[in-house]
Amino acid sequence: MVDLLVTYMEMNEAPGGVPFPTPVPDAWVAREQPERSDYLALYRAIGEPLQWDQRLRMPSDALQVLLSDNTTHVYVLRVDGQAVGLCEFVGAGGADVELANFGLIPEFQGRRLGPYLLDQSVRAIWSLAPRRVWLHTDTNDHAGAQPTYRRAGFKPYMQRVESFPD
Repeated sequence: MVDLLVTYMEMNEAPGGVPFPTPVPDAWVAREQPERSDYLALYRAIGEPLQWDQRLRMPSDALQVLLSDNTTHVYVLRVDGQAVGLCEFVGAGGADVELANFGLIPEFQGRRLGPYLLDQSVRAIWSLAPRRVWLHTDTNDHAGAQPTYRRAGFKPYMQRVESFPD
């Protein structure tokens, strides 16, 4: 087991102001229902450096059910048609929506694409009128995760050390 500091963050109102501008030509964000294999390929490309494994440990049929559920919303960032990032919400349409996974493949980091993906996705989720959107991040996540979440309007509400399989 490995102990990680987990920070829980929430957003209790829709983002204001103008949407984050597209930082590079031919970049767009859209809600998709990816096939399990496409989802896992993108999940691995984003998550391997960060030791993501939750979706990899799910049985195939359970992951397929999750991805097919109309309360699971997966927003995919594409640049020149290539999937380079995802923002996955669970519980969309309900009062409390979890931002379960968010990230970019490493070679597309550092171009302001992360804040663009997050802003576009969060605005889309808020169009469904939740009470709040929440997430958790930990010490294994990208160093820029918490500052990006804070700039998007998320505020920390709890921190604790949690144990995870090594």
